Formats: sequence, structure tokens, C-alpha cells
Amino acid sequence: MKKILILFLFLFLFGTQIVFAKKKESVNIPETSGYLGTLPNITQRFQPSETKEAEPTFEYQDGFNHQDEIKPAPTNNPAFVNIIMKKDKTSHYINDLNEIITIIEKLQTIIEEKENVQKFNAQSYFLKANVEYFRDKYQNKSEESYSSFKKVMQLSVHVQTISQLRLEREIYSPYVTALQSGNTFSKNSIDVQLDYLLADIKETLVVLKEAK
Repeated sequence: MKKILILFLFLFLFGTQIVFAKKKESVNIPETSGYLGTLPNITQRFQPSETKEAEPTFEYQDGFNHQDEIKPAPTNNPAFVNIIMKKDKTSHYINDLNEIITIIEKLQTIIEEKENVQKFNAQSYFLKANVEYFRDKYQNKSEESYSSFKKVMQLSVHVQTISQLRLEREIYSPYVTALQSGNTFSKNSIDVQLDYLLADIKETLVVLKEAK
């Protein structure tokens, strides 16, 4: 009876171990269970962006800033002075005045070198046209009160008077005899008037150049 009981107990224990082992195998999860494919690497999307320096699109040239390669600013060009450098109204006035000074100096040379009437009258007309432009531009403005402005107007009238006188002499000279040296259209009278004009030109140029 004891042998039967021991055998029964042995079978019971042996069967229990078999059942326990089967349960243990049913709950263990293999290490290879789940998704077996290759997952994408998403960490690159969350990496901070790197700051890159922009590279110039032009090529550097050696000697670009070399003194010999840089052209001087055209300060003698009124367009550069008035537009690029943006000078005030006074500079516009001085630029226009400089042009008139050049014309007057040319007229002075014509008188001193005793050029013919045609050259004198041509230069006189050129002066008249520029003075009229000068007058229309600055009339009724502050520049009108400048001594240089007034002097230009006065000289222009004087020049046109002598120009008309010389022109009339060319017309009436055949009728003027050598004995009529005091006549308005005689050579001596014209020469005296030219001397007065030359003195007026020199005085005017002094005033105009002081205004610069």
C-alpha cells in the first residue's frame, strides 16, 4: 500500500512539473518577436540646422584699390557737382557764373588783340544769349541781389552797345572822311569806346571771380 502511495505521489509531482513547464513556455516572449523590418532614421530631421556663410558671387581682383587704378572724381564737371555731390543753389549759381566768366575773358582777348568786327560781334552775341539765360534763371531770386549778378547785367548792356556801334560803323564808314576824326563812327571814336569797354570788362572779372 505504501508503494502504491509513493508511486502515486511521484506521478503527481512529475505531472505537476510538466504542466508548470508548459505554462512557463507559453508566457515567454521570444526575443525576436514584433516588427522585423528596418525602421527609418528620423533623428536627422530633428538635428539643428548649420549656419553657412554666403560666398561672394564675384571674383576678387588684385590691385582693385590700387591708387593708380582709381580715377579721380570729375569735380570740374558741373553735372557731377550738381547731381552726384548735390550742391546747393549757390553752387549752381557759381557754375553758371564760371561759364560767363569764360565768355567775357574770350571777349577781352578779342579786344586786346584787335580782332575784326565779325569776331567781336559773334562773341558779343554769345555773351548776350548766355546772360539772358542767366538773368531768367536767377531773376526774382536771392541771387538777383548779388553784386556779381548786377555786374554781369551792366556789362552785357555795355558790350551790346559797342557791338551795335561797330556794326553801324561798318555800314557808314564809306561816308566818313578822314577829317571827321571826332565823328561817332570814326576809328578814333570806336577805339576810345573799346578802351572804356576793356576797363569795364577787367573790373567786372574781378567782381565775378571774388564771388566764387
